[in-house]
Amino acid sequence: MKHVKRISALFLSAFFVVSMLYQPASGHRSQPVEIYHRAWQLVKDNYYDANMSGKNWGDLEHKYDGQIHTNADAFRYIKAMLETLNDPYTRFLDPRAFQDENDAIDARIVGIGVNLQQKDQRLVVTRTIEGGPAETAGMRAKDEIVEIDGSNAVGITPEQAAEKIRGKAGTPVTISVKRQDDTKKFNIVRQEIAIHAVSTKFLEGGKIGQITLSTFISNDASKEFRAALAKTANCEGLIVDLRDNPGGLLSNALEIADMLLEKGTIVSTISRHGRHADVASGDPVTHQPIVVLVDEESASASEILAGALKDNGRAAIVGTRTYGKGLVQEINRLPGGAAIHITVSRYLTPDGSDINKIGVKPTIECKSDRESQERTAMNELKAKIAMAKKPVRTSNLSFSK
Repeated sequence: MKHVKRISALFLSAFFVVSMLYQPASGHRSQPVEIYHRAWQLVKDNYYDANMSGKNWGDLEHKYDGQIHTNADAFRYIKAMLETLNDPYTRFLDPRAFQDENDAIDARIVGIGVNLQQKDQRLVVTRTIEGGPAETAGMRAKDEIVEIDGSNAVGITPEQAAEKIRGKAGTPVTISVKRQDDTKKFNIVRQEIAIHAVSTKFLEGGKIGQITLSTFISNDASKEFRAALAKTANCEGLIVDLRDNPGGLLSNALEIADMLLEKGTIVSTISRHGRHADVASGDPVTHQPIVVLVDEESASASEILAGALKDNGRAAIVGTRTYGKGLVQEINRLPGGAAIHITVSRYLTPDGSDINKIGVKPTIECKSDRESQERTAMNELKAKIAMAKKPVRTSNLSFSK
């Protein structure tokens, strides 16, 4: 599958994953001005919009030179520089945040195990990691965090919340949440958490396999998905659940799509340097009928996978319109251990649709509760299975690819 692999640093995620392990970056000491200028040059050379969102980028090259004396100064002015692009996905990560991201990619974090998103100035839990400290304590998706260790959390960003939640394994943090009309307080002990991107269960007496893919950020996501296909090899059909999946690495979306697609384009990316199309190898792992579940929190890499399966007629999409993030970021390390995400391209689904701020429209729209969405998906899958002359099960489980 080499021809569908892309740089692993291409990153597609709409939300912030709260992870808490920090190790100071090693390397040579860098002059603060050098850090700022490196960030300026990286954006100049790689930002997807050659017009730089209408800004005169040259004016910013030396704008703050006389004011940058420390790394903290450099970080502050890099943020100010990036904000002029009015692109929320081109953003600065200080060394701690960059380490957090690397830990998440390595599927290794220390923390409480929640994903956070800011919604209308509210700090909302979009997912709790199964078996993690937050879930064990009783926190749930859709809880609104209002207080962290006695400090007001209303209106703060997920990044700011992470700064407050971070700590060493074995130490406690107190989180207060608003759940409907009630306020609940949880005392949670931070722990090291293994992030699993995929879970599998069997329905209808084992005839149907449901594979839930919760994130694309882990380097192990595509390997875990292939293993899930092996577990469900004897099922007559598959439900792939992408609900609440905020995205992650583009390489994972490409590899998983290639496991399922029999032919066709997976995605096209357009940068200032031209257009590139990733095409399926035509050697899928399975030919089983598939239905995909999505919702308004399915973003980025989730939308690439859903769009590829929908536009190529490989799967029916059930649920609500997805988040609508059609931009690709590249992770760039800066001197001193910080980093920036730079939007390097926009992407189109196989039929040429730009879904940024629009989302992928389901084949079958179902705005009801999760159980109703699952029933709808099951009914659609049964219909697809019935249309087949005989059960179609997994045909290619070579783990050496």
